[in-house]
Amino acid sequence: MAVSHAPGAAEAPHRVVVLALTGLLPFELGIPHRIFGRAQDPVGRPLYEILTCGLAAGPVRTDADFAIDVEHGPELLATADTVVVPASYELGPVYEEGRLTAGLAAALGHVRPGTRLVAICTGGYVLAAAGYLDGRRATTHWSSAEHFQRLFPAVEVDPDVLFIDDGDVLTSAGVAAGIDLCLHIVRRDHGTAVANDVARRTVVPPHRDGGQAQFIARPVPEEGRSGTTTARGWALQRLHEPLTLEDLARQESMSVRTFTRRFREEAGLSPGQWLTRQRVERARHLLESTDLPVDRVAHDAGFGTAQSMRKHLQAVLGVTPTAYRRTFRTGPRVPEPDSI
Repeated sequence: MAVSHAPGAAEAPHRVVVLALTGLLPFELGIPHRIFGRAQDPVGRPLYEILTCGLAAGPVRTDADFAIDVEHGPELLATADTVVVPASYELGPVYEEGRLTAGLAAALGHVRPGTRLVAICTGGYVLAAAGYLDGRRATTHWSSAEHFQRLFPAVEVDPDVLFIDDGDVLTSAGVAAGIDLCLHIVRRDHGTAVANDVARRTVVPPHRDGGQAQFIARPVPEEGRSGTTTARGWALQRLHEPLTLEDLARQESMSVRTFTRRFREEAGLSPGQWLTRQRVERARHLLESTDLPVDRVAHDAGFGTAQSMRKHLQAVLGVTPTAYRRTFRTGPRVPEPDSI
């Protein structure tokens, strides 16, 4: 993540333009408006401006029993800082042949170089047909992943994740994963505190990591078959401690081998990967909301040393702890060594 891409709170709101296509899903069309529209700076000013356009101004048919009246035509895309393409069930040649219609190609021609591109669910077909996903990792709804990969062999499709952030191009799995992706973008742009506030306002979980499995064959443990929920709750209360696989497995009275298999089935990650991501989130929260020295943040988040935390934050966020705090800390700052 490059923090320098964040829209500045003191600047004009970052403009998000949502492209409404025939056959769109109303729920997914509303996600960007709901999530980005709730993001505010500390004095209550909106951080994003959200507008909707179509291939032409006027009615756009949805997959429900109603149409929506879109005020703007495709020229609006030229003004966007971020373009969002929600899913549609009527993509025609895009879905069947992997090619854009003339109208869709003309519309995307308005998008300026450097504009951030976001696709929700099968909206990724549009970005792929336009060539934006060539050579990149991307995801879509699990049920379409195999077809997507056949149609667009130049794209590296990962069907097992909720969303993928590839810098200026981001894609998500279906439906609710679009909420996760938009919250991730708010978090990337403005930090955990703003994203958590948006999540509270919309009554959704504040964070489901993009690497979490989007489709789990056994969402509810079989009768008589234990899960790993207790171990995860136990670990979240002890992130500052050195936790081992044996410690976690013991909470569920399982062998390490069985626990590891069950954990991956439920969380889509290994226990070690999950712990690291939880510790990164704890570190982000502490860097944003406290004046604790970096060494103390590293200890409380479970990394042990500032050097270890620096390595993990750079791997996940692309910045050092000091740079992250400088960008997202909203209260008084405490000077820290630049070497951290």
